[in-house]
Amino acid sequence: MTEPRYPAAVERPDAMLALRGVGKRIGRRWLLRGVDLDLQPGESLALVGENGAGKSTLVRMIAGVEGTDEGTVEARGRIGYCPQEPGLLDLLTADEHLVFFGRGLGLDAAEARERGRMLLGEFGFRGPQLQVVSKHLSGGSRQKLNLTLALLGDPDLLLLDEPYTGFDGGTYLCFWQHVERWQEEGRACLVVTHFLGERERVDRVHELVPYLEEAA
Repeated sequence: MTEPRYPAAVERPDAMLALRGVGKRIGRRWLLRGVDLDLQPGESLALVGENGAGKSTLVRMIAGVEGTDEGTVEARGRIGYCPQEPGLLDLLTADEHLVFFGRGLGLDAAEARERGRMLLGEFGFRGPQLQVVSKHLSGGSRQKLNLTLALLGDPDLLLLDEPYTGFDGGTYLCFWQHVERWQEEGRACLVVTHFLGERERVDRVHELVPYLEEAA
């Protein structure tokens, strides 16, 4: 049997995130196998790999949206998950999204709107846009709202799956400035990306490669 092709993670007892031998099957094929990964408080990591390597699937498993077929996932603190495809409700406005998601996080309506509007404003989303239903927002604005909802609960561990899709150049740079600030605040940031230049913006890079062996 071919051995898993991911390097073993260094044991770090204070890790915000620890993956050990994580695997996922799609039918009779292993999509991921033997993934070891650690992420410390205040650390940023880029998760890279070609299309089909399992980046989004791995992030969904860390977020608890999907289960693993082998191995363990351990995460500490509050998790903020920004999926690649915005999980928005077409007929709700941005303000209504803030209240709806905020209630699930234990925030009252006023607190959710105040916190969410502040976060949205940092990415240039404000004013009349707050009252537009999401299906009429531009792709970039939908992604700003998607990212804000991931941040609304003041998470300790950020799981961001290509969170800047549709951003203009200024907002894109603003996003990476926020990553630096989140690290200074002690948050751990995992960012899925396919841009090679972004490897210089993070502390570490973890590359996934397709695992081609069939499951037994």
